[in-house]
Amino acid sequence: MSISINSIFERDYERYDGVRRINVYLMRALYFLMAVFLAMDVWTYILGHKGAWAPQDAMAWSVWAGFSTLAILGIFHPVRMIPILLLEIFYKSLWLILVAYPLWRAGTLVGSSAEGETYVFLPVIIVILIIPWGYVFRNYVIGARRKIG
Repeated sequence: MSISINSIFERDYERYDGVRRINVYLMRALYFLMAVFLAMDVWTYILGHKGAWAPQDAMAWSVWAGFSTLAILGIFHPVRMIPILLLEIFYKSLWLILVAYPLWRAGTLVGSSAEGETYVFLPVIIVILIIPWGYVFRNYVIGARRKIG
């Protein structure tokens, strides 16, 4: 059995509902990175936290803990867990538009408290490129599922 480079660009109708294998592999890599790196930061912070939580901080850390934990499922079920990536795209893009862009436009982003978060959120562009948008449109926008078999 030989594996060709072209095969990773083919759609896999049997296992992944027509999503290209390259998208599946890239999503798995993304879920893995989320599960490992986000989890290390988040769970270290949560488990090492002392004292009472500020409600807004607790909410943010809880969401990120949920992301890192659900990313483990994404490694094994990359297409089924696309809604996690859509939520990530939405909240990061919204934050960049509402917070970072106005600061950047005013020339006050550098040195602000938002600068660090901006650099963390900007790579959302990679997630946008990895998402199989045709699948998302068919299944989440118009709701037409392809019949297999």
